[in-house]
Amino acid sequence: MSILALIIVGIIAGWLARMVIPGEGPGGLLGDLVIGVVGAVVGGWIFNALGHHGATGLNIGSIIVAFVGALVVLWLARLFTGRRTARLA
Repeated sequence: MSILALIIVGIIAGWLARMVIPGEGPGGLLGDLVIGVVGAVVGGWIFNALGHHGATGLNIGSIIVAFVGALVVLWLARLFTGRRTARLA
């Protein structure tokens, strides 16, 4: 996949993932891009492990793969960096 297609798919997938998983995200358009691009890699790995094609270019299938990966990345990021409530002893 070309760099430009990866950036476009990343922005779309990151934005969609932030719309689905509520909460404060990591910094606007650039944060969406990073989550989406990493999500495209993670989604490609997940889909390849299941015997399907990963992100292949600027198309709906690649956006879906990147979106699934972005959901996983965003969920894991919130799981490990989310705010925790302090316990009073």
